[in-house]
Amino acid sequence: MKLKTLLLSTGAVSAMACGAIAQDMEMADDMTLVSWGGAYQSSQQNAYAEPYMEANSDVEIVWDESSPEAVAKLRAMNEAGNITWDLVDVVASDAIRLCDEGLAMEVDHDEILAEGENGMSASEDFGDLIVSDCFIPQIVYSTTAAYRTDVEEWGGETPSDICALFDTETFPGTRTLERRPINNMEWALLCDGVPKDEIYEVLETEEGQDRAFAKLDAIKDQTIWWSAAAEPPQLLADGEAVIGSSYNGRWFSAIVEQDQPIGMLWDAQVFDIDGWIIPEGLPDERLARVLDFLYFATDTQRLADQAAYISYGPARESSAPLVGEHAELGVDMAPHMPTAPDNAENVFVYNYEWWADYRDDLDAKFQAWLSQ
Repeated sequence: MKLKTLLLSTGAVSAMACGAIAQDMEMADDMTLVSWGGAYQSSQQNAYAEPYMEANSDVEIVWDESSPEAVAKLRAMNEAGNITWDLVDVVASDAIRLCDEGLAMEVDHDEILAEGENGMSASEDFGDLIVSDCFIPQIVYSTTAAYRTDVEEWGGETPSDICALFDTETFPGTRTLERRPINNMEWALLCDGVPKDEIYEVLETEEGQDRAFAKLDAIKDQTIWWSAAAEPPQLLADGEAVIGSSYNGRWFSAIVEQDQPIGMLWDAQVFDIDGWIIPEGLPDERLARVLDFLYFATDTQRLADQAAYISYGPARESSAPLVGEHAELGVDMAPHMPTAPDNAENVFVYNYEWWADYRDDLDAKFQAWLSQ
C-alpha cells in the first residue's frame, strides 16, 4: 500500500506531515528494528532509540542483527505472509532490490520526514543520497583496508595503497576479506590494471569476472573470509591477520577507542550509503509507530548525534556542521569521517544500481569460487 493511500484512509495526512500521529490513531507499543550489530547499532541506540524511548516510555524497541541477510529474509517473510520486522537498516543497493521487488514501501520523503534545520525540505537535505523511492538515508560510510603497524616481516614498509592486499611479497601474512563479491571484485580489477571508470563495464562481462577471480586466486588460500564486520578488527588485534577490510567505523573503534596497533588505509575506500526501509504490508498500528519513530530518528540533530558515537558521516547536509566530538573520548570526529578531505583523496564510487542488478548472480558465483 502506498503511504499516501494509507494516510488518507486513516485521516492522518496533516498530523503525519507535522511528524505526529493523530490522537485517535492507534500506534503499536513495540518495534523490531533490524540492523548490523556492533558499534554501528550502538550508535543508533545511543543517538535516537534511547531518546525516543525516553520520550515514549510505553514503547519497547527490540533489535535484530540480521541486516546482512535482510533481502533473503524479507523475501521469505513475504512468501510466508508473516512480516515480523518493522524497520530495516540496509545498504543502498539492497534497498533498490527490495523496492524493485515490492518488498519495501515507497515513501514521500517530504511528507514523512522533518525539514532540515537549515530550512531545506527533507528531499533537498538528503539530496542525491535518496537513491530509491523506498530508501531513507542515514549515514555515509566506507569499506576500507587496515593493517597491523608492527609486522616485523615487512621490514618497516607500510602499505600506501589498496593493492597491498595483493602484494604478498612486500607484505606477507594472512589477509581477511569479506565473504561476498562486493568491493573484492572491484579492488581485484583495480589492482589488475583496470581504470576506475571502466571497472563496472569490465565486471559486467564473463571475461571481466574471470579476471577478478583470477586476481583473487593469488590470495585466496592466505585469506580468512569474514561474514561479520566485527571479525577483521579482532583478527588484526589478535595477530591472526595482518591486513584486511572492514567498515571504517569498525576500524575507528579498534584504533581510537581500543588503541590497537592498527593503521587505516584510506586508498580506494568504497563509499556506500546506509539507511532504513519500511517492509511492505505492515499493519496500520505498526506502520503508525514506525513513521512516528522515523520522523524523530532522522531529523538534523539526531543524525548529527549519531556521528558522536561512530565515524560515519550523517546523510543530511544540515547535520554536517553539527558534527563535533566523540561523546565519550572527546576526540574531534570530523577528521575520522570517510568524507574528510585527507581521507577522500582517492575514493572508489560504488555503483548501487549495478549491484542491485547483478548481486544475486555474482553472489552465487563468488560462493561457488570460495568452495573450490
